[in-house]
Amino acid sequence: MSPDGSSLRAAQAGRTDAARAGEAGGDGGPLSKSSRVRSGRRAERLAPYVLVAPAVLIIVVLRLWPLGLGVNFSFTGDGESNGAPVGLDNYAELIDDPLFRTALRNVGLLVLLLPVAVAIPGLLATFIYLRVPGHRFFRSVYFFPAVLSPVIVGAIFNLLLAFDGPLNDVLGGSGIGPVDWLGDPDVAMFAVVGVHIWATSGMALVVFLAGLATLDPALLDAARVDGASLARMIWHVIIPGLARTLQFVVVTTMIGMLTSMFGLLYVMTSGGPEGATYLPEYYIWVQQGQMSRPALASAASTVLFLIMLVVGLLQVHLLRRAGRED
Repeated sequence: MSPDGSSLRAAQAGRTDAARAGEAGGDGGPLSKSSRVRSGRRAERLAPYVLVAPAVLIIVVLRLWPLGLGVNFSFTGDGESNGAPVGLDNYAELIDDPLFRTALRNVGLLVLLLPVAVAIPGLLATFIYLRVPGHRFFRSVYFFPAVLSPVIVGAIFNLLLAFDGPLNDVLGGSGIGPVDWLGDPDVAMFAVVGVHIWATSGMALVVFLAGLATLDPALLDAARVDGASLARMIWHVIIPGLARTLQFVVVTTMIGMLTSMFGLLYVMTSGGPEGATYLPEYYIWVQQGQMSRPALASAASTVLFLIMLVVGLLQVHLLRRAGRED
């Protein structure tokens, strides 16, 4: 046998072995393809966690970790007991403080006024969606207050609501008589809340308009054909169709009323008269910024967080149950 013939057979045998190896799991073989499929599936399972991880990290580092530190700090003392554990003493002091009790009563007032704060932008958005005459103009006018600073809004309404201001001039001309809008303890909180609703309803209006854009126009057309009144259309067609939007607006509006009224309170009443317009956030600022009692302010912040959590969860539960009953 010639050397060339043996070399040829050896080369053929090598190619055959290489082909078998490829079939058994080399490049392009069934095992390689299945491993790539498994790797692709593993990557698909991990992709959501990788994408969410930065947001979770930001929330943990910038939100949950400071929250835990604040809660822990609320169990320490101020002044001579600075940093020393004092148990629940700060919370007991909050309960005994008449200003904090007033702040909690005002939180209850905000909860009662919440339907008004949600209904006003909801009705305005409905009228704009139904294209009442001048709806384009009203869309801009209603949103305009949302771009103003609370300090500017407070300064404007300080002039309008002054005892000798233009609003009382109009009331006096109509025979009703002047009202001490910002000096009467029974009226001042309602005045500040009304200004807040006027200043912030523009954002809720935009959210409602976005929700209304998702409604099926055929439902409204069918209601019109059946002769339904505007009130019935809103109650039986628009509100059920905006269930999720309504949940979002209710929760965000409540949070805004609890945490975004400091600017108005500071400019319009400074917590007065007689502490009647105190809210937890203003109380926290007074204890931290004026009284230099950070531990007590941390305790008040913890109470405010628990209030927002309980109220928010309760609102979502009630709205979901109402949606299921409808």
